[in-house]
Amino acid sequence: MEPILLRVDEAAHLLGIGRTRVYDLIRLGQLRSVKVFDSRRIPRDAIDEYVRSLMAQAA
Repeated sequence: MEPILLRVDEAAHLLGIGRTRVYDLIRLGQLRSVKVFDSRRIPRDAIDEYVRSLMAQAA
């Protein structure tokens, strides 16, 4: 079973980018995230949405 919420490093690995870039995407509002206590988490479906938005921009 896949996790529902990903750590920043897990999201970075899936996207093939660095952690800093993931934080940049979150700060720019391009990648949704939630705060769980003191940790930032990215919903798994937010990764899919981000990739779909990149594909739409490329079309």
